[in-house]
Amino acid sequence: QVQLVESGGGLMQPGGSLRLSCAASGTIPRINTMGWYRQAPGKERELVALITSAGTTNYADSVKGRFTISRDGAKNLVYLQMNGLTPEDTAVYYCTFRDPRYDLYYWGQGSQVTVSS
Repeated sequence: QVQLVESGGGLMQPGGSLRLSCAASGTIPRINTMGWYRQAPGKERELVALITSAGTTNYADSVKGRFTISRDGAKNLVYLQMNGLTPEDTAVYYCTFRDPRYDLYYWGQGSQVTVSS
């Protein structure tokens, strides 16, 4: 079992920056993928960014060049630095952890990000 606890998020004006953090605990497999999805009102959950335990990253086209995902492997932490925020980034952001051994996904509680003037 893996538990995820998110922090960060909140209200920001367009053009501003926010950082999300997610801490994983429990039985952590050495090889894994962590990342972020988001869900806006009335829309399906969508990928934002992923990072493997080897450091390989993957971004949604809508956030490339603005968002940066990183991780501290020793502490099982993953971060999402969000710059150049726009109202279209408003959503609940969910941290995710994938255990490839069993193709299991774990989810954080969700963090609200609101971009508005």
